[in-house]
Amino acid sequence: MFRVAVLSVHTCPLAHLGGWETGGMNVYVRELSRQLGRLGVATDVFTRRQDPDVPAVVDFGERTRIVHVDAGPPRHVDKYAVVDYLSEFACNVQRFRNFVGARYDLVHAHYWLSGRLATLFQDHWDVPLVAMFHTLGQMKNRVAEDPADLEQQIRVDIERRTMAAADKIIASTEVDRANMAAAYGAHQRSVAVIPGGVDLTLFRPGSKLGARRALGLGRERTLLFVGRIQRLKGIDILLRAAAELARDSKPLRVLIVGGIPPGIHGRVSEEEREIARLRSLAGELGLDEIVDFVGAVDQERLPIYYRAADVTVMPSSYESFGLVAVESLACGTPVVASRVGGLAAIVRDGENGLLVPWRHPRLFADKIRAVLGDSDLRQRLRDNGLVTAERFGWAATAERTVDVYDAVLRQPAVGRAVSAE
Repeated sequence: MFRVAVLSVHTCPLAHLGGWETGGMNVYVRELSRQLGRLGVATDVFTRRQDPDVPAVVDFGERTRIVHVDAGPPRHVDKYAVVDYLSEFACNVQRFRNFVGARYDLVHAHYWLSGRLATLFQDHWDVPLVAMFHTLGQMKNRVAEDPADLEQQIRVDIERRTMAAADKIIASTEVDRANMAAAYGAHQRSVAVIPGGVDLTLFRPGSKLGARRALGLGRERTLLFVGRIQRLKGIDILLRAAAELARDSKPLRVLIVGGIPPGIHGRVSEEEREIARLRSLAGELGLDEIVDFVGAVDQERLPIYYRAADVTVMPSSYESFGLVAVESLACGTPVVASRVGGLAAIVRDGENGLLVPWRHPRLFADKIRAVLGDSDLRQRLRDNGLVTAERFGWAATAERTVDVYDAVLRQPAVGRAVSAE
């Protein structure tokens, strides 16, 4: 068919999930690339080497391989520090391309750092560019609760320039597309909406009792959070809501899944500071005995947590898509989430989950209590959630992505240049 160069500069699709800068995007790039290979698209995923011991090239699917590119120290580096190594990254991608004799028909960039390089390759290789951002700096800044959470202007500038140059932009939801138009001036016709996917062979219903036994849980009401340990995920709201629910007569358990082992980066990370803050808050709220900071969980084991939980809670201040919501629904577990970003496109209030219009602990507690106390509501949310999840298989995401590739490859080079201006 054709060959695609996929850029995932700052994080490897095979990286351990749940850390400060690993999560849904890693899953997206990994699973999409695998599916593209199955559809006949040869895919090379270029990512910055963060481990000196990993092989330079790793085959991880049919016609699909990861290329670990030397650029800066072979360890985790803050995403803004990676900017200093982009020139080295670009040179080494070019060396690899020349060494193996690969010629790419198209560049697909994931995240803003990749966008900075993709526009260079678009011009140098004379190939079309497809870009996906996963999150947007402008939108994150609008909901930032602390100056430390603000994204730098260089990110916003690169996002805007990449959108202007791209032959096609992929958004995960209509909300994402509208945000690109409003905050960055992206033309609506330049943006294709393709939802992310979920591995429906892995994330599926199973025995709730068996899952609880596997995790050492009893009959206590169990709330689940899955994701990166960051302020914008709203874990503090979940804890305060749990404090409200803990006043009820029935036992309660809260599982916080996400995070990486302490000291893995050789220093105290932002994530560790956030975990320390949340542990302190849990102590202040008297929740020490009922809140478990589980840490990162392997993808293959994650469905056990969804099946064991009564409710998955997502009090985020921003989500461009909401992969966790789809995974939870696919396992038959209702979702209570903020009415923000892409979550509102997945969770339909009262049908397959409940949405909270204002991120307030008491409102979250009321919604969670409604699910826990009404078996008919739980069953309706479960049944409808399973139907919703069926629409999000990775095969469908890949097929629609190939349609985008086909369209931009058919577009005349002159037309691409005009549309990129």
